[in-house]
Amino acid sequence: MQPYPAAIEAQMQRYYQSLSEKDRRRYAAIEAIKPGYGGQVYIRQLFGCHHETLALGIAELDDKTILEQGRIRQVGGWTQVSI
Repeated sequence: MQPYPAAIEAQMQRYYQSLSEKDRRRYAAIEAIKPGYGGQVYIRQLFGCHHETLALGIAELDDKTILEQGRIRQVGGWTQVSI
């Protein structure tokens, strides 16, 4: 597996940091799948994500119903309200 040039890796890392938790998982999954063998290890090291996070992202990409959901967190989560 051929790693990306350092400048591209830096751009990928900046973009990854700008994403929501859900979008980070899915972006990492897409990038891990692209190179084939060794891609998952490479992307986990590049982004510093856990193997279970990456596995969840890959599973989400394969599930059409999950991709159609708009929410990031489950309904009923706690929200702080300023008074």
